[in-house]
Amino acid sequence: MENQVLTPHVYWAQRHRELYLRVELSDVQNPAISITENVLHFKAQGHGAKGDNVYEFHLEFLELVKPEEEERLNKLRLESEGSPETLANLRKGYLFMYNLVQFLGFSWIFVNLTVRFCILGKESFYDTFHTVADMMYFCQMLAVVETINAAIGVTSSPLLPSLIQLLGRNFILFIVIGTMEEMQNKAVVFFVFYLWSIVEIFRYPFYMLTCVDMDWKVVTWLRYTVWIPVYPLGCLAEAVSVIQSIPIFNETGRFSFTLPYPVKIKVRFSFFLQIYLIMIFLGLYINFRHLYKQRRRRYGQKKKKVT
Repeated sequence: MENQVLTPHVYWAQRHRELYLRVELSDVQNPAISITENVLHFKAQGHGAKGDNVYEFHLEFLELVKPEEEERLNKLRLESEGSPETLANLRKGYLFMYNLVQFLGFSWIFVNLTVRFCILGKESFYDTFHTVADMMYFCQMLAVVETINAAIGVTSSPLLPSLIQLLGRNFILFIVIGTMEEMQNKAVVFFVFYLWSIVEIFRYPFYMLTCVDMDWKVVTWLRYTVWIPVYPLGCLAEAVSVIQSIPIFNETGRFSFTLPYPVKIKVRFSFFLQIYLIMIFLGLYINFRHLYKQRRRRYGQKKKKVT
């Protein structure tokens, strides 16, 4: 008695000039795919609805398939565990969730600061750190993942701009503001946190939409435009926070040290802060140039037609 022919689940999708077939099999081995006149032949060993067996089907088209058109049928893909398409979907899902979490975090900071300013006015400036510091710590520690993604190739973003932003923000947050209680009550903290959050509440939704292959023109325009005034203002606020912290670090002696004998010279931490002031504007130049190139690439001037 002949064995019954097992047919896998086959999904059909069609565009004007393209045909897509998805064969629902995993662990596929030795697939045999061929075309004879107007019939597509498929046979392979794999795990389907009836377990691990040999599956096959023959799909008849309405017209003959031209030899030069056979290459167009390369859209037929075998979906199996660990296939490139599956890995790509996992990558998109991972990046979507990362960007969603960051968007929610910075949105919470932005809304919190905005509402408190509307209710309390200038008085809200002075306890910004104690109100949103925990969430800002979380978002900035999570931002390490973004730099790692760029370093290992999960995203196509260049490493240097991401690393500059990560190190710069975390230095301001964890060292300049986080270690000195005197700095935590300064009004400048409000402006630093507020400007950081403005940039991110437009950047992360753009990345989320990119993960699902969507392009909302308003979101895209905001992502490539908002940074123009906000990014320099954010760097200026960071510089002001460093300048205000210098006399505090000098007075407390925090992170200062004395070189060993025979030099015995006291090196104040404020010396490194002064160097960092220069680095802030160097980093501003590098990242501003990078963002400008991105915007120009996206909204570059169209070449005028020669008449």
